[in-house]
Amino acid sequence: MVQEYSELDDKAPRADGRVHEDQVMPGPVSGSGRLDVSKPIWPFEPDAGDGKKKTGKAAKGIKSSKKDKKAKRVKKARKSKSGKRRETALPALFQPMELRDQHIRNRIWMPPMDTYSSLRHDGVPTNFHYQHYVSRALGGFGVVIGEATAVNPQGRISPCDVGLWDDEQTRAWQGIVRDVKAAGAVPIVQLNHSGRKGSSGCSSMGYINATVPVAEGGWQPVGPSPIAFGRMAVPVQLSRAQIASIVADFRSAAVRAVQAGFLGVELHAAHGYLLSQFLDPLINRRSDEYGGDLSGRMRLLIQVIDAVREVIPSGMPLLVRMSATDWATGGWGLDETIRTAKVLKLHGVDLIDVSTGGLVPGVKIPAAPNYQVPFSYQVRSQVLIPTTAVGLITKPRQADRIVRKGLADAVEIGRASLRDPYWPLRAAYKLGLSAQQAPYPEPYRRGAYGIAR
Repeated sequence: MVQEYSELDDKAPRADGRVHEDQVMPGPVSGSGRLDVSKPIWPFEPDAGDGKKKTGKAAKGIKSSKKDKKAKRVKKARKSKSGKRRETALPALFQPMELRDQHIRNRIWMPPMDTYSSLRHDGVPTNFHYQHYVSRALGGFGVVIGEATAVNPQGRISPCDVGLWDDEQTRAWQGIVRDVKAAGAVPIVQLNHSGRKGSSGCSSMGYINATVPVAEGGWQPVGPSPIAFGRMAVPVQLSRAQIASIVADFRSAAVRAVQAGFLGVELHAAHGYLLSQFLDPLINRRSDEYGGDLSGRMRLLIQVIDAVREVIPSGMPLLVRMSATDWATGGWGLDETIRTAKVLKLHGVDLIDVSTGGLVPGVKIPAAPNYQVPFSYQVRSQVLIPTTAVGLITKPRQADRIVRKGLADAVEIGRASLRDPYWPLRAAYKLGLSAQQAPYPEPYRRGAYGIAR
């Protein structure tokens, strides 16, 4: 028997008026609790020095303000006579945090990003994955979240995705996880089932944004309802028995994650993959207990959470990644995200990894620096649960301010980390930390930023 959630009958706190005035996230929020997607979202003004440089003649005539002069004095005071930086109070971005039994050294996380690099199409991570993840751990990230890891072969996004459904995959992950931990980061696996977005192509085989034919290694995608994503194949609607089997696959993958040595599990309920497909009313048109109202549409996610929480240690954090909106009229929005997150918290979820979009094609997303931060803040402040913020967060002061202002508990540095595996070390220097305070591996400390030779 699946529990019915009476708390869903209560009116969820509105996103625009039920928190203290000085805590309200600036930004266009409508009375329905949905962000007004017709207007640009600027959660706060960037700090001076967040990366915008003055150019041209206008910049030459600008005199330094008292604030600028004070900043220069502070910067100068950070150095001793030898030229080395003195230790200073840790900025918010480098404050440690705790999730259940896990001590995390800072608030800079590497988010899950698909690499489509299991080129034998067997779901086994390779030497590339070892270098990819261990280098970011050596680079100072507090948490390294692995890419979408399928719980069964049909749950892969593409034939080139990694998985965690057999012994060979488990053994391959063990070496990666061991050395991520040895480098000081907390390794977390993201478990996923692709649903209707499965069997798509990848760069090594083509069929980008299209379905790979069965004859070339693809498979028949499945989903809550027979509604295709864009020009991909129409999925087969899952039966109750198939849903139960997928829940069991998530449970088995979580057991393997523990065996592989991961210190946390994240469930992918965002970006239009299976768990988020069941949540979204534009995708889930079922008339049974897995469809209809919100309590029905969240049923599969709750069953997966309960199954995973049963088999992982009590001290292991359980995270859920959610798209706070699908950016579509009549679809999934912030109100439903907040109401669902309240239920997830009751079932042992420790943190919501807040993102947006990916559920339905053809929508306009107002991407800009910090554009997803307001969603993370609203979930954090209204559910009273830790959150992360992600999306066009690229500069150290920008990231530090998000954490310092309480807009999220951690920030995820995605594409910027692909350009710079050592982003946290550069951020530490930009924020005034000494080489001893920054998360350098000991052999790298002599090459720290700011050292003259």
